[in-house]
Amino acid sequence: MNIDRVNSELKRQIAVIIGNDEIKDPRMNGFVSVTEVLTAKDLGSATVYVSVLNGDIKEVLSALKSAAGYIRNLVKDKVKLRNMPELRFAADNSIEYGLKMDKIIDNVLRDKE
Repeated sequence: MNIDRVNSELKRQIAVIIGNDEIKDPRMNGFVSVTEVLTAKDLGSATVYVSVLNGDIKEVLSALKSAAGYIRNLVKDKVKLRNMPELRFAADNSIEYGLKMDKIIDNVLRDKE
């Protein structure tokens, strides 16, 4: 299977698991979205980037790291790969960064008027 296809399928399946509240952990707060998955060429590991709105990213990452084995087993049943990669979770701050830049641009434009 093509690595881009693996990334896409892992992203889709992990997003479904998170979206269906299959992780029963009180640290999973706010709206959590999977923004990207990058899998190593040898399929040994995959980094799952998540974004959190209206929640604590540190708490969510802690919950996801605790549930990584569980999530991996759920994904293994849905994605047929010879080797299911170990899942690592990381924060994707691009949405937060984009919102911050929008605010800065708005302030600059407002100051020019």
